[in-house]
Amino acid sequence: MLKREFWQQFDYTLFGTVLILCIFGIAMIQSAIAGNEDIAGSVSRQVIFVIGGMVVMLFVATIDYRYFSSITRILYVVSVLLLMAIYVIGTAVYGSARWFDTGVILIQPSELVKTIMIIILADYFAKTEYDAKDFRWIIKSFLLTAFVVIWILLQPNLSMSIVIFFMWFALLFYAGLPVKYLIMLGVLGIVVVAIGFPLLEEYQQARVLNFIFPDPNASYGDNFNVEQAKISIGSGGWLGMGYGHGSQVQLRFLKVRHTDFIFSAMANEFGFVGTVVVILLIVFVVIRCFQVGKKSTDTFGSLIAYGIGTLIFFQMAVNIGVNLNVIPVTGLTLPFISYGGSSLASLLLGMGFVESVSAHRHKNV
Repeated sequence: MLKREFWQQFDYTLFGTVLILCIFGIAMIQSAIAGNEDIAGSVSRQVIFVIGGMVVMLFVATIDYRYFSSITRILYVVSVLLLMAIYVIGTAVYGSARWFDTGVILIQPSELVKTIMIIILADYFAKTEYDAKDFRWIIKSFLLTAFVVIWILLQPNLSMSIVIFFMWFALLFYAGLPVKYLIMLGVLGIVVVAIGFPLLEEYQQARVLNFIFPDPNASYGDNFNVEQAKISIGSGGWLGMGYGHGSQVQLRFLKVRHTDFIFSAMANEFGFVGTVVVILLIVFVVIRCFQVGKKSTDTFGSLIAYGIGTLIFFQMAVNIGVNLNVIPVTGLTLPFISYGGSSLASLLLGMGFVESVSAHRHKNV
């Protein structure tokens, strides 16, 4: 039987907000499908992932987060093996081998790994809390991260690789890395990106070049999708055209509207006011994660909560940025809203870790 103290410390407000976002996401996916039989099963699959993800979230929350510190090596090895297994039994979709095909759903291991890496890095930084914050300390954490990322890059999956490296950089900051080193790493990162650009896959280079030099007459591809996204957002006005009545959505001008561009679909049907409400709800989740991190009684718990909160904010910012055409197309989902079982499951797993920090922070160890 769970202790009374657990339910007293459990963050019901955080849980409720995440649940509301997930339910709204299901409703938004239902509208975005717009009668398309090819993706008609997306709603039922998303419902299954929401229910399953919530169960996992509650289960993880019941486990003292400190326990995971003792099994980070196992988690690391399992993560690498899952990513390596992709090249043996993985399924290629749109030219990238990123998924396991179960026959019912596609599972993307890298989505799970991005959350697990937050736990692994949080443990590393917590255990080296009093070590010198020098290049040796940085390089050790970098190698820990890079050995995982290299298997994701080979899929190829550049966007997920960027997410994990960003989380590494953010946790370095939260762990107390001096600002001068952060600036140096930032500059080095820009140089590496510039040098590595010619080594990217052709479609990855095209996304960047199309963003810099867009073709206004494009009738398909990323340029067309982004143009339709901007039209969808603009035509939504202040209050939108109403649920299930967005012209760009229901007439299917807006592509990948239930995944990458669900923010534009939302703007088309609920307008500026509706999108602001959803953004504020997601930001509230982020703030709540940071509040849990601030109240944590140890560094490991703080870094977990800060890391998960940063992940959610980063994904939200990037997804909206793509929809507004301020950054190149990346393929990252809008947290808790976009269709994508693996992405949703990984975020709900992360919320389970945050709830664990909240519920167990006063436990004597």
